[in-house]
Amino acid sequence: MSVLHLLGAPGEGGAETYFLSLIEALKPTGERQAAAIRPHPARERALAALDIPTRTLPFVPALTPLTRMGVKAFAREMEADILLAWMSRAAAAAPAGPWARIGRLGGYYHMKYFKGLDLLVANTHDIVRHMIEGGWPADKARYIPNFASPDDHPALPRAALDTPVGVPLLLGMGRLHSDKAHDISLHALVDLPEAYLWIAGSGPLEAELKALAARLGVAERVRFLGWREDAGALYRACDVVMFPSRVEPLGNVVIQAWAYGRPLVTAASIGPAALVRDEEDALLVPVNAAAALAFAIRRLLTEPGLVPRLVEAGRARAEGEFSQAAVVAEWQDVFARSRPK
Repeated sequence: MSVLHLLGAPGEGGAETYFLSLIEALKPTGERQAAAIRPHPARERALAALDIPTRTLPFVPALTPLTRMGVKAFAREMEADILLAWMSRAAAAAPAGPWARIGRLGGYYHMKYFKGLDLLVANTHDIVRHMIEGGWPADKARYIPNFASPDDHPALPRAALDTPVGVPLLLGMGRLHSDKAHDISLHALVDLPEAYLWIAGSGPLEAELKALAARLGVAERVRFLGWREDAGALYRACDVVMFPSRVEPLGNVVIQAWAYGRPLVTAASIGPAALVRDEEDALLVPVNAAAALAFAIRRLLTEPGLVPRLVEAGRARAEGEFSQAAVVAEWQDVFARSRPK
């Protein structure tokens, strides 16, 4: 089997990180893989380290015909059986040919972008529902969740980020974008005067969030880490993971917090609300509710027995429902069923 992954995203985010994670996870299966991506030096280096043949193409709307021609040439060169298009931009550039075309969705895209594909795979049941309600045939829709597989990075020493030992350390993960609601985390920090906050992510709101931290008087207790590739080092260092996203189709951070054995407080946006069993494996708070977020974190820091109970249940769910082995087996089944006869 030969799978050509297509990714047209220009930046960094959860889907882009998971793109690399799935490619790496598929390597031991013996599937031959290649990737056609938009130019991105860090991603190109990561694919080279995995020994994945890679070609860079424009993946911009004005040049879609050119990109499609480049994908077709590369697919023929690699004798591809499957084109796996990650999100709408890649799907639009996936040409017809002697291969199956599969779209992978992690968000609520319009179905027009996936016209002509053979199968769509979504990482939540709700996105599957959205696809079908948008006119996509139910027999060509499939649910496969993301997996979370802890890396080998040891906990990052607090001294590396000028953070005192012995204080509560909170971790926020995600793009510096309004959807991720890092502003809510900063407001919550006002009510947690003993805590420090690490925010890992890059994005357009960096200057705005730093200015907000200064106005709120919490800047001395906040560390903006930028984009990181050592997630395990951050999860293992923190005491609590906070995930207040306003808009979140899935919530990789939820699954990752469970896999790393860290207590989690998350806002009840669509993805986390569907994943989390409140008070059983994490704490759910309303969206845009800084006071509720702070109160839930205070509970985790002070309420006897709460953290071990949540962590144990979360870890069991990560290992049972979102394990790498189970997810890879699902993808292998999709490839086998989709391979042209």
